[in-house]
Amino acid sequence: MTVAIAVSAAAAKSQPMFVIIRHGNTFESGEQPRRIGARTDLHLTARGVQQAEALGRHFAQLEWEFSRVLVSPLARTRQTAEAVLSQVSVSPEPEFAPFLREIDHGPDESRTEDEIVERIGTDALAAWDEAGRVPPDWIVDPEARLSAWRDLFSAPSNADGATLLVTSNGAARFALLADPALRDAAKKLGSLKLPTGGYGVIARDDVGKLCLGDWGVRP
Repeated sequence: MTVAIAVSAAAAKSQPMFVIIRHGNTFESGEQPRRIGARTDLHLTARGVQQAEALGRHFAQLEWEFSRVLVSPLARTRQTAEAVLSQVSVSPEPEFAPFLREIDHGPDESRTEDEIVERIGTDALAAWDEAGRVPPDWIVDPEARLSAWRDLFSAPSNADGATLLVTSNGAARFALLADPALRDAAKKLGSLKLPTGGYGVIARDDVGKLCLGDWGVRP
């Protein structure tokens, strides 16, 4: 499910807003997708680069300007950020943010979905995608991730303008779980996942409340 709000260019410049991107495709068309985490540093495919450039053009059309860009250390997220920023007029130098690094899938790293379901079951995967409950033997450190998102949301440096964050699916979902209002809004989504080459928006309103805007949008 996608939730959408309209965010004007003026609002993006004057109000705290966080635009969270999931990196573009890392598997070729027809290639069997696998669970890829922090231990596997894949590069974007040509299609993945195109997805990222499409995001950049989309943001440029919306006249969104970013005062800060945070990225995971992984190649796929750095390449996504570079392609996005190549399409916008204002492009700050990206900063590495360790809390945006992908999770570690433990024994399920590089396994297909069917193989993972065989090991942990469909209920465990559903709980991960719907509520962020960590499957057995995955290395995630959810409390540290939640704390980092809360620090970001409350930091004085984010009191003005939009922050762009480029990360992976496993890390992005903790933004939705870091605040009670966001958590309540996320329940309507059905899934915390972002699609590859997709983005979500979290904004702070005039009274300081965090609001979920777009989530799961792919231009």
